[in-house]
Amino acid sequence: MSDSPTVHQRRLRIELRRAREAAGLTQEQAAKALEWSLSKIIRIEGGTVRVAVSDVRVMLQQYEVPEERFDEFLGLARAARETAWWGAYRRVLSPQLAELIGFESAAGVSREFQPLLIPGLLQTSAYAREILSSLRSADAAERIDELVEVRMRRQEIFEGEAPPRFFFVIDEAAIRRLVGGAAVMRAQLAHLLEMAKRPNVTIEIVPLDRGAHPGLSGPFKLIEFAEPEDDDVLYLEGAQGELIGRDYREEVVRYRENFEALRGISLGPEGSAVLLNTIAESL
Repeated sequence: MSDSPTVHQRRLRIELRRAREAAGLTQEQAAKALEWSLSKIIRIEGGTVRVAVSDVRVMLQQYEVPEERFDEFLGLARAARETAWWGAYRRVLSPQLAELIGFESAAGVSREFQPLLIPGLLQTSAYAREILSSLRSADAAERIDELVEVRMRRQEIFEGEAPPRFFFVIDEAAIRRLVGGAAVMRAQLAHLLEMAKRPNVTIEIVPLDRGAHPGLSGPFKLIEFAEPEDDDVLYLEGAQGELIGRDYREEVVRYRENFEALRGISLGPEGSAVLLNTIAESL
């Protein structure tokens, strides 16, 4: 299993809910039996709070979970309370983005579509700084520095013994947008070409002449985990901020179908590399 506290917390809440249901208890009945408020049970099962190890033990006893499984649950509870590297940046990260980084760090397969910008995991520091400075103009330079640092640290996920498999689909509009001037954009496109050479990275461009397509509703990211017990995560990003979509299987399926449709109208890896080279040489 991943070392990501976010994933451990997610697994724990799922297992605690299953244990309650196996005991034949509703959330209201469980709260009454435990002499807790209903909101506490809802927050624990919703993953909005990190549950104390002592509370997990009490829940297991109430739900009559076999003692041989206690170590499994308590291990998850302890791991969920660990602090990951991104915890040091909570001052500048939204809770949703911090959660995304946690899921991202445990990904087995990641699929991402971006219609307007280069995906964060593929951005150079110069490109990232231009984007963050534009989108967060009210932030002090110090906060921008930290956000750029977070973005670069996220990219460490490409390294390691068994990195995830990445599929990126990018609209042509994003690679033609002259962010930061010709030099910055030329370096950014060169970086995309280098990243595309990695065996675990696929980058595909949807050309402008494809017209309307399923990605026009906005950027999205699908994260799939190696463990079958962990449901896929859908991450949507829009004008109202970030949203983590969890336990919405129909939505996950719909977005996966949209992603494959976008791949189907893209130029493919080889054609996309040709287009990236052509645009870079024109700058």
